[in-house]
Amino acid sequence: MSNVENLPRKSGRLRHPEKAKNPVNPIQRKPDWIRVKAPNSKEYAETRKLMRESNLHTVCEEAACPNIGECWSARHATVMILGDICTRACAFCNVATGKPNLVDPMEPENLAISVSKMAMRHVVITSVDRDDLADGGADQFVQSITRIHETSPDTTVEVLTPDFRDKPDSALEAVIAARPDVFNHNLETVPRLYPKIRPGARYFHSLKILSRAKELDPRVFTKSGIMVGLGEERDEVLQVMDDLRSADVDFLTIGQYLAPTPRHAPIDRFVTPDEFNEYKRIGLAKGFLHVASTPLTRSSYHADDDFQALREAREAKLAGG
Repeated sequence: MSNVENLPRKSGRLRHPEKAKNPVNPIQRKPDWIRVKAPNSKEYAETRKLMRESNLHTVCEEAACPNIGECWSARHATVMILGDICTRACAFCNVATGKPNLVDPMEPENLAISVSKMAMRHVVITSVDRDDLADGGADQFVQSITRIHETSPDTTVEVLTPDFRDKPDSALEAVIAARPDVFNHNLETVPRLYPKIRPGARYFHSLKILSRAKELDPRVFTKSGIMVGLGEERDEVLQVMDDLRSADVDFLTIGQYLAPTPRHAPIDRFVTPDEFNEYKRIGLAKGFLHVASTPLTRSSYHADDDFQALREAREAKLAGG
C-alpha cells in the first residue's frame, strides 16, 4: 500500500512525519453520495496555472478537498497564505506539518493580482497555523485583506483564520479592523474529541475567538464549521450549535469527514444525507442565519453563493424587526 502522507515533498522531507508511526487504517468504500468526478476542465487547468505562476498555495490542493474540480472549474479557489507548512498536527488535516519557511512579503500583492485576474466576486483567504510568529500571522491577513480592498473593491473578502492561541489580543483585533466581510474560524469537531482530533487547539478558546470577533465589529458575519463522522454523538453536535449561537455566530457549515490518508484519523461512519438535512433544519431553528449541511460541504464550498444568502437572511431579519 502506498502511503500518500509519507511521500516526500520537494524538499525531501515527509509530508506528515508525526503520523509515520500511526496504524494504517483500512480504506472504506465511499457511498454513492460522496463520490465526485476527477477534475479535468479547461478552467480547472487555468486556475491551477495561475496559482503556480503567482506562487500561491491553496487549501483546495493542500487539504485534498473533494470539491476542487467543481470549484476550480467555476474559478473559485481558497487561497492559503503564510506558506504551506503548518506548525500544528491535527489528526484530520492533510496540510504538511513541520518547520515553516519565512513569510513571503509578496504574498498579499500576488494574491490581490490573482483575485483581480480571476474577477472573483468573493474570495476566501485561509492559512496554515504559524505558532512560530509573534502575531500568529495576523499581519499577513491584514495586508492581504487591505490589498484586495484596494485593487478589487467590489470583491467581498472572507477570512478563515487560525486560533491565534497564546498570541496577543491585538492579533485578532488587527484582522477585524481590516474589515473582512466574513470572519470564519472552525471548531472542527465536538469538544470531547479535541484531545484526539485537534490536540493543539482548545475548544473554548476557539469559541472565544468567534465571540470576540463579533464584539469587535457587530457588522462582520461570523462563521464556523464542524466535521461529522469522527465518532461524535448527535447530542454533542446540537450542543456545539448552542455554543456557537451563544457566541452569536451567524453561519454554520457541517460536512462529512474524509480521511486524507490511511494514517489520519479513521472515519467512524458515513453520515447520511437525511441526517445532514436534519442538522440544517435544527440549526436554522436555533437561530443561525444560514446553515450549509451536506456530505460534501466544506468551509468555503459555494462560499460566494452562501455569502449572498447570508446577507439576504440578515436583511430579512432586520426588516422583520
